[in-house]
Amino acid sequence: MKKLLLLPVSWLLTLAATAQTTFPVNGVADPRSGCYAFINATIVKDPATTLQKATLLIREGKVVSVGNSAVPADAVIIDCKGKFIYPSLIDIYSDYGISTPQRQSDPFDYTAPQQFNSATKGAYNWNQAIRSEVNAVDLFGTDEAKAQPLRELGFGTVLSHQKDGIARGSGVVATLSAKKENLTILKERAAAFYSFNKGSSKQSYPSSTMGAVALLRQNYLDAQWYKTRPGKEGVNKTLEAWNELQTLPQIFETTDKWAGLRSDQVGDEFGVQYIIKGGGNEYQRIGEIAATKAPYILPLNFPDAQKVEDPSDSRFIAWKDLAHWELAPTNPAVFERQGIPFALTAADLKDPKTFWPNLRKAILAGLSEKAALEALTITPAAFLKIGDKVGRLEPGLLANFLITNGNLFAEKTTLLENWIQGEPYDINAKSSTELRGLYALTVTGVDGIKQYELEVKSNSLATVKANEALTTKFSSDGNLVSLSFSLKPTTKIIGTGQKDSVFENKQSGALVRLSGVNYGSSWQGVGANENGAPVSWVATLTKGIAAAKDSVHSTWEKPGARVVFPFSSYGRTALPQQETVLIKNATVWTNEAGGKQEQTDVLVKGGRIAQIGKGLSIAGVRVIDGTGKHLTPGIIDEHSHIAVFSINEGAQSVTSEVRIGDNLNPDDINIYRQLSGGVTTSQILHGSANTIGGQSQLIKLRWGADAEGLKFKGADSFIKFALGENVKRTTVTQGNNRYPDTRMGVYEVLNDAFQRARDYEKALKSGDKTVRRDLELDALVEILNKKRFITCHSYVQSEILGLIHIAEKYGFKVNTFTHVLEGYKVADRIRQHGASVSTFSDWWGYKNEVQDGIPYNAALMQQLGLNVCINSDDAEMARRLNQEAAKTIKYGGVSEEDALKMVTLNPAKALHIDNRVGSIKVGKDADLVLWSDHPLSIYARALYTWVDGAIYFNREQDRESRVQAAAERNRLLQKMLSATKNGAPTVPAKATAQVVLHCEAHEQAEGILGVDAFDL
Repeated sequence: MKKLLLLPVSWLLTLAATAQTTFPVNGVADPRSGCYAFINATIVKDPATTLQKATLLIREGKVVSVGNSAVPADAVIIDCKGKFIYPSLIDIYSDYGISTPQRQSDPFDYTAPQQFNSATKGAYNWNQAIRSEVNAVDLFGTDEAKAQPLRELGFGTVLSHQKDGIARGSGVVATLSAKKENLTILKERAAAFYSFNKGSSKQSYPSSTMGAVALLRQNYLDAQWYKTRPGKEGVNKTLEAWNELQTLPQIFETTDKWAGLRSDQVGDEFGVQYIIKGGGNEYQRIGEIAATKAPYILPLNFPDAQKVEDPSDSRFIAWKDLAHWELAPTNPAVFERQGIPFALTAADLKDPKTFWPNLRKAILAGLSEKAALEALTITPAAFLKIGDKVGRLEPGLLANFLITNGNLFAEKTTLLENWIQGEPYDINAKSSTELRGLYALTVTGVDGIKQYELEVKSNSLATVKANEALTTKFSSDGNLVSLSFSLKPTTKIIGTGQKDSVFENKQSGALVRLSGVNYGSSWQGVGANENGAPVSWVATLTKGIAAAKDSVHSTWEKPGARVVFPFSSYGRTALPQQETVLIKNATVWTNEAGGKQEQTDVLVKGGRIAQIGKGLSIAGVRVIDGTGKHLTPGIIDEHSHIAVFSINEGAQSVTSEVRIGDNLNPDDINIYRQLSGGVTTSQILHGSANTIGGQSQLIKLRWGADAEGLKFKGADSFIKFALGENVKRTTVTQGNNRYPDTRMGVYEVLNDAFQRARDYEKALKSGDKTVRRDLELDALVEILNKKRFITCHSYVQSEILGLIHIAEKYGFKVNTFTHVLEGYKVADRIRQHGASVSTFSDWWGYKNEVQDGIPYNAALMQQLGLNVCINSDDAEMARRLNQEAAKTIKYGGVSEEDALKMVTLNPAKALHIDNRVGSIKVGKDADLVLWSDHPLSIYARALYTWVDGAIYFNREQDRESRVQAAAERNRLLQKMLSATKNGAPTVPAKATAQVVLHCEAHEQAEGILGVDAFDL
């Protein structure tokens, strides 16, 4: 047996495994096998088991034993006294060894022709973003340049896939060994991957988050249908692969908390439990995330401090970004506390070197070291069912392990070696010997013996002292030592063991140069003194400095910010609760037969309107004095585009399969702003980019609720249609190759869509099992069966009449014509058809087809008996819809009560929810607004806004919130300034833009193109 101290890997005998190989050898074969015994080590077998003074025995790349077993005679013994051995780490969200295609075309060039069909040759899916047939194992190649940085972090195994597309195919598990590809691959198909990002695909569809959701849903249905008809529907290699991959772990990449919840909903619909790769802000909605029961892969890409020294730069930084900078490191700890299984990944890090500092921040923020090790070893192994190969140190598993000089998570611990498949990779083995300490340095030459005190602070920093410190240069690789220092012109040196003497050095700045070998507690070698004469020297350790403690060191401070709902400066620590409230002596605008009632009381109880009357007296309830104030129903916006990540899926003429409800954004500050203007309910509509757009979502403005909590439960379903310039893309003067290009074409798109829907429904009713379920046609069949209702973007009278003709031809009704600026011209025909109308008070002239718009439109249509609504189509306008309604009094002489109904009861009727909201009536939802003045006055301010009997806006609390938000913002800025002064990495200050959307505006297509993009 040969016994070695832990030395650099290059000094060790590297031995190949005896397994047979199919590769020819150019030279003489070397079939020797390797057996190593690592003795006297602290061995962490797994996160729950640590052995002291134990032995790890490996042979032919695998673990033979862990503990105190006998060492074979042929073993190379490596003494690991004072060293720790851990399992190598596992990263299951990597693209190591696989290139990612780059999108060639400019995603923002909307004048370029659209690509409707796949350009992929072969029997593959119609959409290039669905790439289930891609197998990472076919693309994989070892890459030493990329493997080394990962090994230096401690990783020995990765799950790699091609990060491109919505369905990305399968991933391959490989080690980070430098062996050939066939020797490093542990599992060819280990997991299937998905995302909401279409990646390099040049196809127009999808162009939105909700489009990506719809595409995934449709592909699940298509794959199920294809599976039931083998060989009967042609060959589709993508669907074949999709079905084959369903037995594997399913990993879904997301960018934030809402995307994670969204992906889980897709999985739930089809009985799939995704492993969700998070975005890092999941702690903000951990309750909802825990309820999904989804395991997670968490990145450690915590945000850097922003440069906030310049007030003009910092004033626009959002509170949520400041608070996230402080709270992001708590994310893993929050998962641990909630008991959610999670793995950690180095993915998303701009600089891999930040992995360990960030992980230590997470530990300081509450993550236990045990949970951290689990998340990097046994948990990812369990996710992929490869625990029989890696993740622990057990007999039979691969010899993938780390050797460190201390606790892996301690800041001053050094990772010395990373052994992968039984082969060593030098990380910092040259630094394995602890050099720090005080040494007695003796230099012997022709001038006699001179003695100094040498203080070594690190492998590159030391100080030589005589009477005073001398200028010193020092370096060591752990084996060889180099030292030089300059003497003062006159230096008194006290000899040891000889007669005291004084040496004169007359050469100012002359160097004593020494080099030698590190023998542990003593070093020795030769050199030259300040006069160039040869000397010998020895340094003996007199006082060592303790190695790294078994704890994490960092300057990170615990956060002061709280998680609020939404994660906004106006968020709350808890949602407002329903309460029993008596509003006394207000002017009550009932919108019922009783009309406007002076000095009237309203009792709210259990989320409903309980009593209306004068002189009500209820003991033990909260009383709000309404004297001189006005109480109205909550305002209802029939046409809104707030609280979403994307508005238009404009890639095709018919996209009835997409759903606004799939991409709600509950953090949108416009929810709160509109509550301050008395809005309690909004219909969130798809945009007007296509003839038949997406399905609408009716919401209540429950500020702080999640996406599901915003939805108006039990309401009828709606969908957005559009006519005119937006649909035929009048403003796209070049490259518009999407049908239709004329108003005649729009008519034919509608005709064709409903004929297809009618044929599809007939086939379904016939019991034909070969019919493929089509989400696009499902929505249209719902319209035919009066289960889904149309809101149609419209301007020109001829097109309004054209859609009425189509509707009556196919036996359905257009529920609402919105915008409808030429409605006054055909109001009699609209009334005959039975549609409601929703218009602007005085917007016109902003494009050609609205030149005939007039501010008398609403009043004229009302006079002809139509149910008229005033809508916003704009986040800012919705804050003052009461004033927009008041304009109808000026333009047309509408009564005050009828004007108010245009933003309350009338839209409630148009949306089929007037049995719940829109008026103040016993039994209805307590969606109310208490105004400071006449509700149609420009001076009126909403003092309280109730939704379901809970106060979601309180003007007095709003004032307090502003003061608190300013103070908290200043605290965060000061903390960020302090961090930057202490050397924390920084990025330029970045303002968070608030995107205000309307149906003709560009939209924020979050996550689809991989950047914050805007799409017509």
